[in-house]
Amino acid sequence: MTQKFRTGVILATLGVMVYYLVAFVMGLFGGTAPLIFDTGTWGIVFSVVIIFIATLNLILDYDFIQTLVQRGAPKKLEWYAAFGLIVTLLWLYVEALRLLAKTRQ
Repeated sequence: MTQKFRTGVILATLGVMVYYLVAFVMGLFGGTAPLIFDTGTWGIVFSVVIIFIATLNLILDYDFIQTLVQRGAPKKLEWYAAFGLIVTLLWLYVEALRLLAKTRQ
């Protein structure tokens, strides 16, 4: 796995995080951010892109676990790697459910 790939995935993830943070702040003041809950074509495309980014994060998680095993990392890092993997799987699951909800409306 190349450093450019890692950097690209991390930047895409940070972009999604910033967008969700802005949407959260807008929600506190009564507004809604476009695309997150839209059921139109662009809302569905947005959900597919987010699922793709979450899948790329899953690849990064597996690469991190493989690197830990190859380097003989201490046992306490197993929890760190497992937590990262669970968070990514949960994010992927929630986004898949959000996509299914958009396509049913």
